[in-house]
This record gives sequence, structure tokens and C-alpha cells, in this order.
Amino acid sequence: MFGIFKKDPIKKLNKAYEAKLELAMNAQRSGDIKSYAMITAEAEIIREKIVVLESSTAD
Repeated sequence: MFGIFKKDPIKKLNKAYEAKLELAMNAQRSGDIKSYAMITAEAEIIREKIVVLESSTAD
């Protein structure tokens, strides 16, 4: 009954993933390659979590 009030964790993670990618792009454009690499690694960790959640909900 109250399922409509639950937040979708995949949607939240997708939003965080997109934000990290944008931060990484801005760091790359400003020439800060070290920050770009670190932020991109963080984004990939978020992406892996998304893949795990999507595969568990697909079953």
C-alpha cells in the first residue's frame, strides 16, 4: 500500500553517477587530470552498484 512512497535507489544512484561524471568532465577541462581520474573512479564504483541493483531487481 505504501510502496508509492518508497524512493527508487537506482534513480538516486543514477543521479549521483551523472553528477560525478559532470564533475570529472569539468576537472578534465580545467586540466586537473589527477582529480579527473579520482572522480571517474568514484563514478565507476557508483555504476557498479547500479548494475548490481538492476540485476537483482530484474530477477
